[in-house]
Amino acid sequence: MKKSLLALVFALALIFTACGNKPADNSQAGSEQAKTETSKASEAATAEKPVKLKIGVSPVPHAEIVEAIKDNLAKRGVELEIVNFDDYVQPNHALASGEIDANFFQHEPYLDAFKKENNLKLTNIGAVHLEPMAVYSDKLKSLDEVPEGGKVLIPNDVSNGARALLLLAKNNLIKLDDPSNINVTEKNITENPKKLTFVPMEAAALARAYKDADLAVINSNFALGAGLNPLKDNLAIEDKDSPYVNIVVVREGEEKEEKFKILMEELNSETVKKFINDKYQGAVIPAF
Repeated sequence: MKKSLLALVFALALIFTACGNKPADNSQAGSEQAKTETSKASEAATAEKPVKLKIGVSPVPHAEIVEAIKDNLAKRGVELEIVNFDDYVQPNHALASGEIDANFFQHEPYLDAFKKENNLKLTNIGAVHLEPMAVYSDKLKSLDEVPEGGKVLIPNDVSNGARALLLLAKNNLIKLDDPSNINVTEKNITENPKKLTFVPMEAAALARAYKDADLAVINSNFALGAGLNPLKDNLAIEDKDSPYVNIVVVREGEEKEEKFKILMEELNSETVKKFINDKYQGAVIPAF
């Protein structure tokens, strides 16, 4: 009898012990599992959180081109904010000061000259397109009609001013001491048979003022913005082999960041090539 009672007590003790320990083990395991799941959820949320990229652009065609890839960038985790600038000075200063993360409005000769003049640490991360510079007139039908002493508007910045002179020289209105020099100025003019008068102006103002002159040499983005068609309205236009391709620029030391790698992959995609060709019909040319 005693042995049976002891056996029963021992059996009951084992049952109660097992029942008491099991919930504790499950609770601990559940707690660890909950922590793991919370950690994974947090990591997933962080990974899915978009990286912001603020880019400064000229309204035409740069803003239109980056707008065309905005959705594709969002799918790849990059939230693009587009900031329009109407001149060629502010975007580089805004980039250097940290107001924006990148800009897309200029060619490399302009960037090099601007960096040197303003002591800025900016760098080119890739080419996108060429906007052929062209000569326009509201008064003349051809360059043969240019009068002696004619007034010619050209950009007042070093690189685009040189670009304008090179285009005029290529079309025999002037001669330069070195037609291969991309930094020429009026001092490099060796012959000016029609005694043309050159009036440097801010590049953005040329399309608004061209009707007041005999000729104006205008960047295509500003010409397009003013309703001029670079292919149909020009009296002379740059060849497709021009070195003045438009580039994306960031601060030195940041060029290897993943968001910029993704940006350039999208800007150099077949989607952008098709968009440029379809929309601008040769007035803007893909450079990749």
